[in-house]
Order: sequence, then structure tokens, then C-alpha cells
Amino acid sequence: MQEANASAAGPVVPCRGTGCRAREAAGRGKQHRRPAQAPALLCTACRARLGLELMRLPDLYEECALALGASGPRREKVSGGPLPGMPFNATAADVRAAVMGVLGAWSALVVQERGAAAPRRDAAALARFLLQHVGWLAAHPAAGELSEEIARVVRRARRVIDPDAARQVAVGACVEPGCTGSLTATVRARTPHEPAEITCDADPAHHWLGHQWLQLSRRVRPGTAARAAGAATGAAAGTRWIGAADIARLWGIAPGSVYRHASRARWRRQTRSGRTYYHEADVQGTLAGRQGAAAAG
Repeated sequence: MQEANASAAGPVVPCRGTGCRAREAAGRGKQHRRPAQAPALLCTACRARLGLELMRLPDLYEECALALGASGPRREKVSGGPLPGMPFNATAADVRAAVMGVLGAWSALVVQERGAAAPRRDAAALARFLLQHVGWLAAHPAAGELSEEIARVVRRARRVIDPDAARQVAVGACVEPGCTGSLTATVRARTPHEPAEITCDADPAHHWLGHQWLQLSRRVRPGTAARAAGAATGAAAGTRWIGAADIARLWGIAPGSVYRHASRARWRRQTRSGRTYYHEADVQGTLAGRQGAAAAG
């Protein structure tokens, strides 16, 4: 078997995966990385993410091919592809080259260090080859770099396929008891009137919509909620003041509706640096009622 020569499980070490690096950045400390069981250098969640992204890369690579003639940075291409003078999406071409470069380089590492037969040089074969050796790669000293490079090229490919793709903001550690996952707030640019979503990378059952954020954020480590939502924290303990743009994003309503609700319901407000912020309790009281009425309808 592939892992037959792996050494016995060693001590617990901080994960080097890209997901845990994001946790560290959000929490401002290495202690926020999940544990990995040596000899592995990736935790269970980051290894699963690596495998999933390797499985997705061939399809992303092919979808980028479909985008070669779509809008984006353009240049003329005279050999192959569109005819001279026809639009050519240089970004899509660059991302496809990056996908092949990353998959090819890490496959060459496996071939050199493990003595494995080299795979065929196409995206599907290279990704499949790396998946076959993902356990060994997760224990390689460069496991963290592999995790980051694969995640980066996946993000680039997704931006080519959907330039208006959802924006993601790291929130912090999952608030569910015993969960070691990280929370991410997702805002979809193409559907701004849909609420933001807060999801956990370790357990998809840990999932909240934007309008539940005000309650959820009280359970998150102090400071992370305000950074994720862009909210301003009031001077009084337990009081939070929230900007109109963040209210619109979290509840999935038009900014104009925010101002209308604020006026009609007479939300308490304060101004800082030229921006207006509204009292959390007033926002929650009005929009929770709105949500309930929509559900009843």
C-alpha cells in the first residue's frame, strides 16, 4: 500500500495547511492552527481540502479553456486559438499555464523522490497522480507550500470562470462546541440581495445566514466579528453599531431599504468619520420582524 512505509504516528504538530494559515491570520497567533498528527504536516481538514481541490482542478482547467474567447484582458493570438484580431482572454490562458505548471512541478517532485512512473502530462492525469500520493505529500516538508499553491491556483481559475464570484472573508474559529473548523463569511457579488452566508470548513452542518450574524457574532472570539462584518463597536460594553452597507450585505437587502427602515423605525445612530452607524438592537428588532413576516408569507 501507498502508506505501508510510513512511520508510526508521532507527536502532534501545528498544521501547515492554507486553511490553518488563514486561521492564524484571522486569530493573530499560531495557536489558532489545527493540530496535525506527525508524520503528517496537514491536519485532517486541510488534507481533505487539498484532495478536494486536486479533484476540482481538471474541471476548472477545462472551464478556463471555454473562457479563452470571453471577456477579460485581451491580446491577439496568431497561432492556434482564435483567429488573428479576435478577442483572446489572456488571463484564462495564464491561469491554464499556471495550473499545468503547479501540477507538473509537484508531480515531478513525487517522481523524483518516490521513484514513481511519470504520469501523462495533462491536467486530469497529473491531478489524479497527486491524489494517489496525497498521504505522502501531506507528510512532506513542503506540504504547506503545496497546500497554498493548489489553493491559490484554484482561486485564480474560479475568478476567470466567474469574475463576479463570491467574496470570502475569514471570520475566526467555529463557535460550535468541540469543533476545530474555521468560519468564513461569503458575499455573492452577482446576487447582492441574497444574505451573506457563514460556513464552517470542518462541518457543513455549521452554517448560518447573514441575518443570523448578529447573534452568532457574540459567540465568536472578541474582535473577529467586527473585522468580518466591518462593524464598528460602540464605547458601551455590549453595544455594537453597524454601517448601512454591512446591514445590506448581511440581510440581503438594498442599501436604500436600510435607510428607509432606519427612518421609519427611528433607529438610534451615530456618526464616525463621516459614516453613519446604527444600533444593533434596533436593526435586529426591525429586520428580525421582517424576516418573520417573509417566512409567514
